[in-house]
Amino acid sequence: MQIIPAIDIKGGRCVRLRQGKMDEATVYSENPIKVAQRWEAEGGDNLKVIHIVDLDAAIEGRPINHDIIIGMASFINTPIQVGGGIRTIEDAEIYLKLHGVKRIIIGTAALEDDTFLKEVIRKYPGRVAVGIDVLDDMVAVKGWVDVSKVTALDLAYKVEAMGAEAIIYTDISKDGMLQGPNLEANTTLSRLIEIPVIASGGVSNINDIRELKKTGASGVIVGKALYSGDLDLKEALKVGASTIRDI
Repeated sequence: MQIIPAIDIKGGRCVRLRQGKMDEATVYSENPIKVAQRWEAEGGDNLKVIHIVDLDAAIEGRPINHDIIIGMASFINTPIQVGGGIRTIEDAEIYLKLHGVKRIIIGTAALEDDTFLKEVIRKYPGRVAVGIDVLDDMVAVKGWVDVSKVTALDLAYKVEAMGAEAIIYTDISKDGMLQGPNLEANTTLSRLIEIPVIASGGVSNINDIRELKKTGASGVIVGKALYSGDLDLKEALKVGASTIRDI
């Protein structure tokens, strides 16, 4: 199971939110590029990808902090995956044409614009993941501001059929709370969906990593627990690389 450190960018700074609330942001660094370099240095060869989200873009519906993200791709060797406000082919290509970008993450547009999602998957096969952000089992969009009437599983089935490379499942109620992930939902998705499921939200310590590994998730995005020091990246990577029997 891959361990994927998260860097959320708001106003050009590295922040973490509580339950996706933009007015409850804790600033951890004025320089997101240095944070990326830190995770790369700590993770070494075992770190395969870093998760980057442009929070301002998720609200505005267009890339906002893309210059910083482009800088990340230039200053580190670890591949990155990028999400937030990617809703047109032009937005997608800002990142997909960069060396160092492993994949992009489509959120709002995966629910609202099938034509765009099909086109970007066709043009960039294997490089498009879909972020399914959920509140009370319903998909939330536009920076988690609007909650739809579509369930996580229904959207997962749809984007899997369309050729998405992976699903990133985030339980908004757990995000940034350090109270543990939604193990039941991640187990369900991992069993019913054939493409990789990456868990996000709520990881608070190394035991959460062990429990998520048992769900069948192919990866886990970790954020606040790394910044607070409750989780050590090297230890998490070791557990992620171990077998179920070893943990």
